[in-house]
Amino acid sequence: MRIFNIKFLAIFLGSVFFLISKMSAQENIMVSSLDAKQRSLIAIAAQTANGDLEGLKENLTLGLTSGLTINEIKEAIVHFYAYCGFPRSIRALQTFMSVLDERKAKGLNDPLGLEASPVSTNANKYERGKIVLEKLTGIKETGQKEGYAAFSPIIEVFLKEHLFADIFERDVLTFKDRELLTVSVIASIGEAEPMLSSHLNICMNVGLTPAQLEEFVRVIKPIVGKKKSKAAQKVLNVVLDSKKKE
Repeated sequence: MRIFNIKFLAIFLGSVFFLISKMSAQENIMVSSLDAKQRSLIAIAAQTANGDLEGLKENLTLGLTSGLTINEIKEAIVHFYAYCGFPRSIRALQTFMSVLDERKAKGLNDPLGLEASPVSTNANKYERGKIVLEKLTGIKETGQKEGYAAFSPIIEVFLKEHLFADIFERDVLTFKDRELLTVSVIASIGEAEPMLSSHLNICMNVGLTPAQLEEFVRVIKPIVGKKKSKAAQKVLNVVLDSKKKE
């Protein structure tokens, strides 16, 4: 009888520990996972980059129902053009206009949301963009320009003045939101692994977790397909491995 009781107690305690560890793991996943609005932004970015307007309509609707405001979605679509061009972004804006018209016809009035705050500094755009980039990367820019910036200095100026000052500086979306949009578009375009690697590193620097970035790949997979999602996962694996070694 004592042996039976001991075995029963061991099984019972083992089950309790298993349930506790499982609940703890699930709690960690919930804490680390992307929220509904972030998943919608990722999907909207991937659909815009792919030019899949029918799929985009569905994800724009999901974005609105997940809590994104009209201005947040507009801001996201404007952000895309720096990575996938005006044609894709303008078609996405036109698609969004049709979605809003259809929803209004059904009596659905979506919240407009906040406008971007005015710039409150007299610093020139190059210096402002430089400051934003340093915040994103966590690295101070010193020394001579190298690589493409040295080969074509004007594109480095455009990046600082326009991409990081005019676009990234706008506060309608957070740095986390903008980086999720950026990696989603880059992964959807494909064949841009060095830039994807750089922005995945920035994602982690602005506070996104490895679990959230793993989820980002899962969100884009049904949109961009196995080949591009596999390529994105490969780049992410390298980034995460390098972070572990730091």
